[in-house]
Amino acid sequence: MNKDMENIVLIGPVYPYKGGISHYTGLMYRALSDKYKVTMVSYKFQYPKLLYKKEQRDYENDSFKIEDTNYWIHTANPVNWFTAANKIKKLNPDLVIIQWWHPYFAPCYWSMAKALGALKILFVCHNVFPHERFPMDKLLTRMVLKQGNYFIVQSGKDAEDLKGIMPDARYEQTVHPTYNAFKFENLSKEKSRELLGKSMHEKILLFFGFVREYKGLRYLIEAMPEISSRIADVKLMIVGDFGSEENKETYINLIKEKNVEKYIDICDGYIPDRDIEKFFAACDLVVLPYVDATQSGIVQIAYGFEKPVVVTNVGGLPDVVEDGKTGYVVEARRAKELAEAVICFFEGKKEAEFTDNVRKEAYRFSWERIVEVIEDFL
Repeated sequence: MNKDMENIVLIGPVYPYKGGISHYTGLMYRALSDKYKVTMVSYKFQYPKLLYKKEQRDYENDSFKIEDTNYWIHTANPVNWFTAANKIKKLNPDLVIIQWWHPYFAPCYWSMAKALGALKILFVCHNVFPHERFPMDKLLTRMVLKQGNYFIVQSGKDAEDLKGIMPDARYEQTVHPTYNAFKFENLSKEKSRELLGKSMHEKILLFFGFVREYKGLRYLIEAMPEISSRIADVKLMIVGDFGSEENKETYINLIKEKNVEKYIDICDGYIPDRDIEKFFAACDLVVLPYVDATQSGIVQIAYGFEKPVVVTNVGGLPDVVEDGKTGYVVEARRAKELAEAVICFFEGKKEAEFTDNVRKEAYRFSWERIVEVIEDFL
């Protein structure tokens, strides 16, 4: 153990909370715990239902469970903020690491940071500003992040946003680490397709995750007529939570309008961690047609399964994809470019080459690299 900095408090969502940042925090805990004493602090209350109407927790899905997590923080209770901060101060940590992704947490984190006094704080910025902007988000973000000593950002866009509100910020820009922890059964492509009722002759595209407007799914659907006219046995799997029936109906109507129903399968709803593997293991290519992004854990899940990707030239997505080597980078809102990339992948028989290139990038996307960045600060 490193005696110069052996005591870390890590703050963020973990099991039973759902979502990519919960996965990220759990994996960061595991990586840091290999070298340091780490205390995990999470929430007894995360979001009010007004902001997040669906169930926030999944108690059956314990793959990323962190034993001895301290659920100390109630994000909507001001008295609790100071109580939780005092508990952290008593641990006398050398560093407090806080996951930052939305200004909803600003009052809570600002108050806690003030109460922590001289303790060193590192913010891991998943997004400096939220995807869906709102009045005062910049003010709230600046108010909180000014309490930090160090920062990790994972895209050039976030680096620029951080410098815009804190020109002298001490930060490191790293790539988003790979989520390779979803390989619970090491399913082969054959076995996973058998589970999904898919043939080995099919050429499968995967769109995965919450379906939101900024993720650009409509452009991938609009690309399907051209893709299906050139690539035999192609199938797009749309796997994720649409959020509402109204949102889902919008996409179903577009699919019907483009007359591509037989080329698209929809699996609507939250996907438990242990079910993620079969979708990624079964596909040939993961597509992220986003119109706005800072970075995306979906690319890193894909890389964890050694799957190439097609992404758009937004935010940090081009930072993690070597165009023509580990996937393709196309312009956002361009259905024709998406189609051309997919067609090029299959007609050029690029799967083996791209998969090998993804494998070679393993260290750059490793959690060990993140730990080294944290050590460099100190």
